Amino acid sequence: MAEPDFWDNKERAQKNVEEVSMLRGKVTPLTALETQIEELPVLIELARESGDAASADEVGKEHAAIIKGLEDFELKMLLSGPHDSFNAFLTINSGAGGTESCDWADMLKRMYTRWIERHGFKAQIMDIQLGDEAGIKSCTLQVAGENAYGYLQTERGVHRLVRISPFDSNKRRHTSFASVDVVPELPESEPIVINPAEIEVDTYRSGGKGGQNVNKVETAVRIRHLPTGIVAACQNERSQQKNKVTAMRMLQAKLQQVETDKMAAEGAAEYDKKVDVAFGSQIRSYVFQPYQKILDLRTGVTTSDLDSTMDGDIDAFIQGKLRGLKREKGGGDDEE
Repeated sequence: MAEPDFWDNKERAQKNVEEVSMLRGKVTPLTALETQIEELPVLIELARESGDAASADEVGKEHAAIIKGLEDFELKMLLSGPHDSFNAFLTINSGAGGTESCDWADMLKRMYTRWIERHGFKAQIMDIQLGDEAGIKSCTLQVAGENAYGYLQTERGVHRLVRISPFDSNKRRHTSFASVDVVPELPESEPIVINPAEIEVDTYRSGGKGGQNVNKVETAVRIRHLPTGIVAACQNERSQQKNKVTAMRMLQAKLQQVETDKMAAEGAAEYDKKVDVAFGSQIRSYVFQPYQKILDLRTGVTTSDLDSTMDGDIDAFIQGKLRGLKREKGGGDDEE
């Protein structure tokens, strides 16, 4: 970076700057932890010599800070996948349950939006389909920030809600489902080649409020990949061409994820077994009634604090998956 011709190639220079920033983000916390650990014995000795409670409290706080720093650093090192540092496309689709599921999908959208805000990431709605009566049928968010994909990819799967339905006049308990899919936003330097003959492009009128072209001109674009049936849509931009470019990038990212999933499944037969957004396929259950409990069926992480979780406090679930926690069967955690 100190070379006089460093900025002659701006694209390459920007890529190098981003890489340096990412590496500094790993090295700086490590060196800070090393310094804290080296200084801790000195603090302990000073506390012993003084013999007062304030010094002992200071040692305790410093020790707790070191433990927290080590845990945070370890978590960051777990995000070492080839795409973990990338931005992400997060898609929520309502499943079995009709209006109930559309409302549940909307609740999940708010939950993830709040999590994104809490972590200083930026979110932009790329496509949204409203429900017939309430909520949303589907929504795709572009999430920008370091390790956005690394964190959010742990949320892929079916989420189940059990509650007394606000849409049921008889106040009966209903079960609703929504699926969450997350793919990395691939840089333009890593394009996935798609045969134009294998895609079907549809245009439609954008939904939502505001904008001169909204509901007047077919600026929104939906692209279907015929061999796989994968669909990508975008209605965020005012220009149909810009929406098409973004939708194509989303489709490329989804196809890349398909290949990654195939490799992870170690065989197409296991991957091709499609999972329904319904009973028996959920990764997490959110029970609002008759008791309050959220249980991750993969890791065993659980909480009864519904309000905080639905307000975006889902770090425990994300970290549990990143750390490879496994749920112990028969431990009294029912899934109802």
